[in-house]
Amino acid sequence: MDITELQMLYAAGQRDFNHIDLSSAELNCIDLQGANLSRANLRHANLRWANLSQANLSWADLRGADLSWANLAGADLSFANLKGAKMPDGTIHD
Repeated sequence: MDITELQMLYAAGQRDFNHIDLSSAELNCIDLQGANLSRANLRHANLRWANLSQANLSWADLRGADLSWANLAGADLSFANLKGAKMPDGTIHD
């Protein structure tokens, strides 16, 4: 799935994107509030300024992702792999 298709499906009301592969995708400023991204491959994705509030990111692969300035309020990051991810507060996750 490409980014345009993802945005169109989200705009049409779809929220279930579990197991989606968006590795290395340019997703800066995307609005995925409340989306189910469990087990998604977001490795090395650019998620700067993304709205991921209330999103389910459990078990997601976020290794090396850039989450700078992303809105993660209420997001479920349980068991997500954040190794090397740049977090909203500017830190790099160990």
